Amino acid sequence: MREEMLYGKEEKEKEEGGEVDLISEPEKRCRIGLGGFPHHNNRLVVVGYALTLKKTKSFLQPKLEGLARNKGILFVAIDHNRPLAEQGPFDVVLHKLSSKEWRQILEDYRQTHPEVTVLDPPDAIQHLHNRQSMLQAVADMDLSESYGKVGVPRQLVIKRDASSIPDAVAKSGLTLPLVAKPLVADGSAKSHELSLAYDQYSLQKLEPPLVLQEFVNHGGVLFKVYIVGEAIKVVRRFSLPDVSKRELSRNAGVYRFPRVSCAAASADDADLDPGVAELPSRPLLERLAKELRRRLGLRLFNLDIIREHGTRDRFYVIDINYFPGYGKMPEYEHIFTDFLLSLVQGKYKRRSG
Repeated sequence: MREEMLYGKEEKEKEEGGEVDLISEPEKRCRIGLGGFPHHNNRLVVVGYALTLKKTKSFLQPKLEGLARNKGILFVAIDHNRPLAEQGPFDVVLHKLSSKEWRQILEDYRQTHPEVTVLDPPDAIQHLHNRQSMLQAVADMDLSESYGKVGVPRQLVIKRDASSIPDAVAKSGLTLPLVAKPLVADGSAKSHELSLAYDQYSLQKLEPPLVLQEFVNHGGVLFKVYIVGEAIKVVRRFSLPDVSKRELSRNAGVYRFPRVSCAAASADDADLDPGVAELPSRPLLERLAKELRRRLGLRLFNLDIIREHGTRDRFYVIDINYFPGYGKMPEYEHIFTDFLLSLVQGKYKRRSG
């Protein structure tokens, strides 16, 4: 269930009565009931959320709200025009806003309200907004003995001066073709754009700041690994096709792609080569997710993983996203509500113990 409050200028449309009904916390709990929620002192779990309108629409779908209501979870929109400390009380604050002002508000709130679980800490999220640092946690890991090898493609950061890119690539030893991605990964449409450069001289057509990654042939399929706390869900997505040596020698220029992986490009039901379609092993994903939760300090993120074509156990993490489009994840309603309940129940048990 979602209790509406105004959030920011975009959400200032008044409801049909002219005003939004802001009822008190005790009234909310009485009107809504407990919906069968167990073990947490017989009261609702209140989740304050600060999301864009687009994110609210994609995440807070009716199925999620209905299941949350049945489990005793109340979603409350945070009012950007009122001090956060005057709102709530919240058990959890769920957010995906990136302004400096919001980050400071949330950091101050975390200091004064340590009893509230903030998903996730703003400083930890910032680490994923820069593709130079995003994959470092994976590069620093050693999972070579854990049911497969996981690494990151070799990459080079170009912050300015496109004319210098060909020389920089030559000095770095990176092998063509190269994938170019914006350096800033802030969730905007532009941050998801990528280009594939076939020849060294076309590289100066690119627009810094950006990251250049060696393109790894992977059978045209990537694995999108959703992580919600300790829960893991994997789906296949179509990706860029392999590039043969013959194609590389015959092609030149830069090819731009607005977004490679999306819901419409699901490969779960496609007739694929078994060697391409086989999912990464469960033990490998569990070990990888556990290590990244610890290193990143995050509980809500996903990984884009590819398998090097022709191998069974050589994987590369090519992107990490905070609070991704969970609405595209199968059974996300059950996984997410169970996660929210586990957070609050764990906190309650620690207090009781």
